[in-house]
Amino acid sequence: MNNNNYNELHDASHSFEAVIGLEVHSQLLTKTKMFCSCQNIFGKEPNSMVCPVCLGLPGALPVINFEGVRLAVKAALALNININKKSLFARKNYFYPDLPKGYQISQYLDPVSSNGYLNIETDGVEKRIRINRLHIEEDAGKLIHIGSESYVDLNRAGTPLVEIVSEPDMSSAKEAVSYLKELRDILVYQGISDGNMEEGSFRCDANVSVRRKGDEKLGTRAEIKNVNSFKFVEKAIDYEIGRQIDLILSGGNIIQETRLYDSKENVTRSMRGKEEAHDYRYFEEPDLPPLILDEEFIEKVKNSISELPQSKRKRYADEYALTSYDCEVLTQDKNIAYYFEDLIKVNAVNNKGKVEIKKIANWVINDLLFALKGIENQPALKKGNMPEQEDFFNLILEVETGNINKNTGKIVLTEMLLTGKKPADIIKEKNLAQVSDEKGLEGIIKQIFDENSKELTDLISGKDKLFGFFVGEVMKKTKGKANPKKVNEILKNFIEEKKN
Repeated sequence: MNNNNYNELHDASHSFEAVIGLEVHSQLLTKTKMFCSCQNIFGKEPNSMVCPVCLGLPGALPVINFEGVRLAVKAALALNININKKSLFARKNYFYPDLPKGYQISQYLDPVSSNGYLNIETDGVEKRIRINRLHIEEDAGKLIHIGSESYVDLNRAGTPLVEIVSEPDMSSAKEAVSYLKELRDILVYQGISDGNMEEGSFRCDANVSVRRKGDEKLGTRAEIKNVNSFKFVEKAIDYEIGRQIDLILSGGNIIQETRLYDSKENVTRSMRGKEEAHDYRYFEEPDLPPLILDEEFIEKVKNSISELPQSKRKRYADEYALTSYDCEVLTQDKNIAYYFEDLIKVNAVNNKGKVEIKKIANWVINDLLFALKGIENQPALKKGNMPEQEDFFNLILEVETGNINKNTGKIVLTEMLLTGKKPADIIKEKNLAQVSDEKGLEGIIKQIFDENSKELTDLISGKDKLFGFFVGEVMKKTKGKANPKKVNEILKNFIEEKKN
């Protein structure tokens, strides 16, 4: 292709727009499976958590897991989806080796909830994404491929799921990722799902099509199955948008199909033709009664919903004057958010001194999270281990009151994470307290002046950049323990005296 043709195609591609809808499957945090009493635990020995119901043996009858229903309703309410007081379970028929019954118990025409929305923000722009439905279903088993052989593990078969189906309201890969992150945050915050994409408890299928700008009719869609990270979701959708535009511009036709994303090559590959609803031959599940929910139950579930991530971010910005970046980082993990809020409570009742909330936020974001990431591979640190809130606050106070400097504070923090010791004990054991004694510091500074007479003469004559050199020399002499504020004050006084 010559450059002129390439430029023409490149320019023509801007006349297209993407249309994206997402189907999210999220496992529910129940103790048992959706229709039997088998344990719902990830990572156990293959086929060790199965029974006649999830094995699909003749005569075995399903029973609805009430907790699974409660969590599904909670998810729907948190996502602004209308609850249907009567819903029906249906059989979704298809043949696959990890589906022992030959059908999946799901919901189709009469789901537990429908017609909702989720507000997202992408690059500072807010947008409302409509949600068609959230329904309850059971998970299939899992195929394990080893070399040329495949094995079936049915531990996952029957695990409670909610499927959340958006309308095709997203127009870029970035918007799709924003929607997924917001959705996952809500489910994790409410204790509905652990949101673990690597383990498959939070999975996404993306329906992607393109059309010329101004067209009302949707283009032919391709479904990208089971992408297991936010980064790969964005890459897969971007690739698929480009592939479809290139195909149309070169005279080809988009076919409706299911595709898989190859993260190594950053391409999507055809897997099979995409099924339509009638291919699954849905019909009402004869072994389960209609699911009837009363107003009292729905209201009780609604009252159990805690503060949502979006509301928390807004509150942090309004009450604590934090930046949008600070709010985003502090709320991306509910445990970090709760930890930060506990620090604020400690600050409120502490009688040793108060710390600005912005400084507390900076310590959590720039120091605690960084330290946890830096030592997460050390065996001495258990995953998720955090210092007691009061201990961490006392460490912040040690720095704010000048007993230790910030760099020493980072050293103490790492030691706290590895040993569980209190900051005051670490400072005492390692003799880390700052040197703030004026006479002692004056003696050290005079010694440094004697050792660096040329630099001192240059500084006095106007080479102000050398001031930092002398501060550094003092810190070296005191092994980083000198109080920087005191050092600066004494140095400035000495220099002024010598100039005069």
